[in-house]
Amino acid sequence: MKIAIVYNRDSQSVINLFGMANREKIGLQTIGRLTTALKAGGHQVIALEGDKDLIDRLESFMPRVVKGERPGLVFNVSYGLQGQARYTHVPSILEMVGIPYVASGPLAHSLCLDKVVTKMILRQHDLPTPDFAVLQTPDADLPELTYPLIVKPKNEAVSFGLKVVQDEAELREAAGVIYQEFQQAVLAEQFIEGREVNVGLLGNNPPEAFPPVELIFGNDGPAIYTYEDKTGKSGRSISHRCPAEIGEGLQEQARDIAAKAFTALGCYDCARVDMRLDDGGRLYILEINSLPSLGEHGSYLVGAEQVGLDFTRFVNRLVEVASARYFGTPSPPTVSLSTADPTEHVFSYITSRRDAMEGRLEEWVRLRSRTGDSLGTKQAFKVASDLFEDLGMREIPALSDPGVVTTWQTKAGLDGGILLIANLDVPLDPQFPPQGFRRDPEWLHGEGIGSSRASLVTLEFALRALRSLRRLRHLPLGVLCYADEGEDARFSAEEIRAAAARSRGVFVLGAGIPPDEIVVQRQGYRTFQLRVESESFRIGRVFQRPDALRWTWQKLEEIAKLSSQAERIAVSTTDVREERHPMHLAHRATANIVASYPTVEAGERIGDRIRAVLGKGRIRWELVESTNRPPFTDRKASRALADELASVAVHWDMSLERGTSSWPSVAGLVPADKACVCAVGPVARDLRTPHEAVQRITIVQRSLLLAEFLASRLKRSGTT
Repeated sequence: MKIAIVYNRDSQSVINLFGMANREKIGLQTIGRLTTALKAGGHQVIALEGDKDLIDRLESFMPRVVKGERPGLVFNVSYGLQGQARYTHVPSILEMVGIPYVASGPLAHSLCLDKVVTKMILRQHDLPTPDFAVLQTPDADLPELTYPLIVKPKNEAVSFGLKVVQDEAELREAAGVIYQEFQQAVLAEQFIEGREVNVGLLGNNPPEAFPPVELIFGNDGPAIYTYEDKTGKSGRSISHRCPAEIGEGLQEQARDIAAKAFTALGCYDCARVDMRLDDGGRLYILEINSLPSLGEHGSYLVGAEQVGLDFTRFVNRLVEVASARYFGTPSPPTVSLSTADPTEHVFSYITSRRDAMEGRLEEWVRLRSRTGDSLGTKQAFKVASDLFEDLGMREIPALSDPGVVTTWQTKAGLDGGILLIANLDVPLDPQFPPQGFRRDPEWLHGEGIGSSRASLVTLEFALRALRSLRRLRHLPLGVLCYADEGEDARFSAEEIRAAAARSRGVFVLGAGIPPDEIVVQRQGYRTFQLRVESESFRIGRVFQRPDALRWTWQKLEEIAKLSSQAERIAVSTTDVREERHPMHLAHRATANIVASYPTVEAGERIGDRIRAVLGKGRIRWELVESTNRPPFTDRKASRALADELASVAVHWDMSLERGTSSWPSVAGLVPADKACVCAVGPVARDLRTPHEAVQRITIVQRSLLLAEFLASRLKRSGTT
């Protein structure tokens, strides 16, 4: 599990500094011991300050999860930065953004920090606590209590301002110091002469109470545990005795009182209840520490060790306790390959490999293989070939062309199975500088990450999940990788058509469309180059006939009017260039025209319509078709295949919608009698630009979607 230790020590990263600053600091040694213990438990650990940047850092470390996937966990030891009820700040943030955490929630922390409210709740539950009064100001009326009294700030921890007073003068003085230093009311409490006993608690419903720990003060100084004692500044040594030598009856009573106080205040997972035992054998609750110190010599850990929990075992047990509270079980059940449902197995496989998937994605981004880069695409084919051979797949020579396209199949073969298609080239203009891999909390960035790389990672981990079931070889399946997407698949088209014809259904692993669409219909796409020539006219003379550039612009305006929303046809000009002699108007013009259309028939008509607009005349022109990417037409079989995917998505609360796109893809090469779904890869934005990015969670979602779909085919075929 990913676990973030969140603490407060050095950071002052807030928008403004004001209010009471936190004086409570966790030791670097404690943070180090926590990190070591959690790593020993097999967890992936990071330590973060609980400041205004916490959400971004947590989201980068433990991004959003899919339904059924266990999220990361925060091991909360944060005391807050400033203001009131500081213990509540980080838990409140975690609850807001939906991250599980160890220890109590904001409500229990706020109640326990307010010592007066704590005592009122204890009284309501018939739990013993010393008599008390509250001084709102240092000169307030004195309480009707018997000296000695103990005074402390109403809303502080770690024994800040704690002092025993013997008379009114000492009380007034101590109250004044507290009021001035902490700017809050003063709690005056009957001082209980006797022994101090602490009881640690671990767990929930009900918590387990550790054996009571007695604090041994010796004869030097007051028999109270001061802030100076806790921070090693008092010069005296406080020792512990566990179990406290108070008799079995009182030990059991102390544990029972502590557990009831824990429940009454609504604490979770862990706490320490501090008590005093008077000479008459009566126990009194002083306070409840909802975030007990995990310092090496603290009484809480002394009690844990008494029940066999050394620091490492205790820390990991605390994680299990919190996990059980959130997820129902301390750890996921072991999955047996012989009995597991394939869909459950691939879910566990995919969701447990988030970091590996992002690491693999970073490797692909570093591999430069832009369209036309023969060395880069050769290397990409080598990486892909090694991958699929490792998965036990073999190349189909008849459906391969070295350096352009390669097709692999499982032992069960491609025929009648599923064909998965992905491109290895990055269709990006050479003028753009290379873009490195980087993470945002929600998006991953890098060259070709959406148009190529994320789909390759989805493909790999979906197949590896099936391989881990030892059933991939039984599934009729093929994988086709091509490297001329940036050249409109002109050289790989024949192999793509032939491979698709042998399959039963095709998935094109292109970029998913925001917010959550897969594509069952795409426009066709044709490009034309218009070349125009005219006489060379000198500047400064008046001519009745237009020059090449003027004539071209006039015709391009007319050609643009061929666009029709009703017919779903769009015609546009993307580039115009001219040639001219010095001091002459243009005698030659070249324009690039693109046309988007819904059907093959509509595409055939577009060229004729453009030629009709150009017409006949004294201007010489030539129209050459540059590329022709067939449309991916709407098919009943494709919709049915998309619905199958959607049914898998619904099972995990993923949103998946059928959509259409005006962008072409190799899905248009799939024969009309075959089911095909496009844009099955992770959701991406800013495609074919230097700013490409994929939505982080969709890498897991789309990998899981594809793997579970294929696993369900295994289940239905009876090969599980």
